[in-house]
Amino acid sequence: MSEITLYHNPRCSKSRAALALLEENNITPQVVLYLDQPPGREELEALLRKLGMGIRDILRQGEAEYKQYQLGDSALSDDIVFDIVAEHPRLIERPIIVRGERAVIGRPPERVLALLKD
Repeated sequence: MSEITLYHNPRCSKSRAALALLEENNITPQVVLYLDQPPGREELEALLRKLGMGIRDILRQGEAEYKQYQLGDSALSDDIVFDIVAEHPRLIERPIIVRGERAVIGRPPERVLALLKD
């Protein structure tokens, strides 16, 4: 099985549940504490390709920064959104679990199991 990476926020119950599911399946993922080590633009773009999503698809709309920077405004360019996300990584939906060239957002946490089947 290829290596598993977990973009993790230990304060998030869904993220903790995804980590627990991995561990229950005898998998010790590489843990990226993305709030401490925010992904840069290239890393974010690679994650989005693996997720099959765009930058706006992984935004946490309930965060204060989402409203503050008016990220719901479709007139904002993706470049601006990337810059804001890089500066405020808590806007990134979590957890993100990566295996090889595929990734899922672990909401619900059981979605991580789909990556383990192949």
